[in-house]
Amino acid sequence: MSVLADQQAGAAAPGSVLDLVPVVPVVVVDDVAAAVPLARALAAGGVPVVELTLRTPAALDAIRAIATEVPEVVIGAGTVTTPGQADAALAAGARFLVSPGATAGLLAHLAALAVPCLPGTATVSEVLAAREAGFTEVKHFPAEASGGTAYLKAVGSVLPDVRFCPTGGIVASTAGEYLALPHVACVGGSWLTPKDAVAAADWARITALAAATVALRP
Repeated sequence: MSVLADQQAGAAAPGSVLDLVPVVPVVVVDDVAAAVPLARALAAGGVPVVELTLRTPAALDAIRAIATEVPEVVIGAGTVTTPGQADAALAAGARFLVSPGATAGLLAHLAALAVPCLPGTATVSEVLAAREAGFTEVKHFPAEASGGTAYLKAVGSVLPDVRFCPTGGIVASTAGEYLALPHVACVGGSWLTPKDAVAAADWARITALAAATVALRP
């Protein structure tokens, strides 16, 4: 994933989206009205990155709202499963794309885009396919169901040039175990934005949950 040079004006840009935060919040938004205050709450906790999943009818409008009203937050689209979804997310203002898996066609489409993309992988063969398409940073999904840290330790020993963002089943108490692996750059987590907190507009709780993740990187 390429450098986002405009992330912090006047500051050194990170080498990758994966280097911005130890935990990337994986967010589902049902109501567009919640998108902007949610993004601001995460940023207030030191997490200026959102992977907003394309799982609801509100997703694209939510991405558009965050991109327009909270430009300091790096907004990305998750659960991208088709080239059409990728293009729609970019048109809405997404600055990076994440897929849960990747066909040859989707890999080729993502590789041709001018934004950072994180294709999903679950097997060594899928990692190899992503690497052949030009990606050395990938999502590992579903992390816990696919073998957890033991699996990633094994994969890292044979593919040391690949960096991973494991997502799926990871919680606050296990995130540190993943982040301790040298080839894990960050993890994806949904616990930063609990459904009940979003429904209650409890933005202070989300800010606190975000702040608790900042110190997780070893």
